[in-house]
Amino acid sequence: DDEDNAATEKAEPDFKLSGNLAKDTNTYKGVVIKYSEPPEARQPKTRWRLYVFKEDQSLPTVYIHRQSAFLLGRDRRVADIPIDHPSCSSQHAVIQYRLVDVEKEDGTLGKKVKPYMIDLESTNGTYVNNNRIESSRYVELKEKDMVKFGYSSREYILLHENSQDQLDEPEAEENTDAQE
Repeated sequence: DDEDNAATEKAEPDFKLSGNLAKDTNTYKGVVIKYSEPPEARQPKTRWRLYVFKEDQSLPTVYIHRQSAFLLGRDRRVADIPIDHPSCSSQHAVIQYRLVDVEKEDGTLGKKVKPYMIDLESTNGTYVNNNRIESSRYVELKEKDMVKFGYSSREYILLHENSQDQLDEPEAEENTDAQE
């Protein structure tokens, strides 16, 4: 009986603070980061950028190809891309480049680095093409996608270096006008 009791005691969980959780947290500048990059994270070869618009005004372009992930949020200590609107969370969302399997035109499988958006359980959501995306799930971003955060009126249009010519075409301007 004494041996059975000893085994039972050993199996019981110990809920005292060990400090292991605090040790393993991802902190930067004293702030706990909600997000950790996945193993398939890669820096893109494509020179992606975000063209930012507030109503009819064009704001400075944000270049998003120099690292594998970009944190967007109100907390300027940790955000790679600050979004200052009060409806946005301190760590709102992340643009993450991931190396994923793709089917080539000839039917064979290959790998490609593609941009994804993940909402970090923000209060007021992240929107891709005016559709709220599910929190904590990667959503692939495609060229010309429009991203919005919370209730901010700013629109972030995803393009890359070879998309610039397409912006100047009359057709592209007509499409933009039709969306407003």
